[in-house]
Amino acid sequence: MVKETGVSYYGLSYAEHAKADFQEMIDHNCNAVVLALTEFDIDFWFPNIVEITKAAKDMGLKVYLDTWGIGKWFGGEQTSLFLTNNAGNRQVSALTGEPLAAACFNTAAFRDYFYRVVEKLAEYVPADGFFWDEPHYQLPKGIASVTGGVADDWSCRCPVCQKKFEDEYGYPMPKILTPEVVQFRENKALEIIREASDRIKAIRPDSKIVCCVHATQNSYYVTERRGYDNWDKVAKNGNIDVFSTTIINYNLPMSFFKNITKRTVDIAAKYGKGNQRWLMGYYQEPEDLGKIKEVVHLYDEMGVESLFAWTYRGGFGTVLAAPHALDVWDTLGQAYGEVLAPEYKLKK
Repeated sequence: MVKETGVSYYGLSYAEHAKADFQEMIDHNCNAVVLALTEFDIDFWFPNIVEITKAAKDMGLKVYLDTWGIGKWFGGEQTSLFLTNNAGNRQVSALTGEPLAAACFNTAAFRDYFYRVVEKLAEYVPADGFFWDEPHYQLPKGIASVTGGVADDWSCRCPVCQKKFEDEYGYPMPKILTPEVVQFRENKALEIIREASDRIKAIRPDSKIVCCVHATQNSYYVTERRGYDNWDKVAKNGNIDVFSTTIINYNLPMSFFKNITKRTVDIAAKYGKGNQRWLMGYYQEPEDLGKIKEVVHLYDEMGVESLFAWTYRGGFGTVLAAPHALDVWDTLGQAYGEVLAPEYKLKK
């Protein structure tokens, strides 16, 4: 049964304008919103983030804070102030030694920065929860897709990661992905998520933590190796309340949608967590918009509890807008209305 429907939202400037957008979301059968917060937003617009959150909650919407693209460790198109100010704290390609456009979350500088950000948000912003948006190691390769790509390079093998690895395993960090390197990367990737979630809950105990990982098959032959590919390892963490998997391109076969959704629902149930699936509501749209409804109903039938789409109004007005953005938005709203359980619908 679908209990929650929502979209991501970038409009973080003025609460009086956001209210009109929130009403439009409610009219499109949303009962929740993910606020996509860039480092600039948090640094510059912080007072209005508080007011916009209050406005959304006053209208009945659940509000989740998305630390969108912070350090380019999370998913997101925007730039990173941390990387601008801390050029020496980047992830590094294992094979070439090239610094990459992403912060290494094993460095003390980035962890201190990130923890201060989430503690500030938890203390002052009365949101219902936090959304960890596609956290990942950078992929230093030319081919990267939802089904994976063939390449040998990986990250991060910066001096900090090399030292931490040698301290734990007693020998220098290899340049190939040995089982020990894979395990080290996964453990460190989860360590920062776990610590940040604990700090949030220490300040705001009722905060719901949603962790959204890439919707990859991660089969024996093809895997992205982003650090969060072992879904069991992610979902069993006690400080994660909802296990979520990200968008699937509409051009992929329905069997792929079914496979990802079944695995998502099953793993969430295995560890007593809520489940969530995401829909593409920007950039690429299906040839027949009816497929949006087909996918939404499929998710409902397979036991998905929370449905979100990226992004509000189909990205209308952005470079990532769907070709028929407002039609996509209207179709999504109709689909939400068809599957959202009546007791969870907000009054329009």
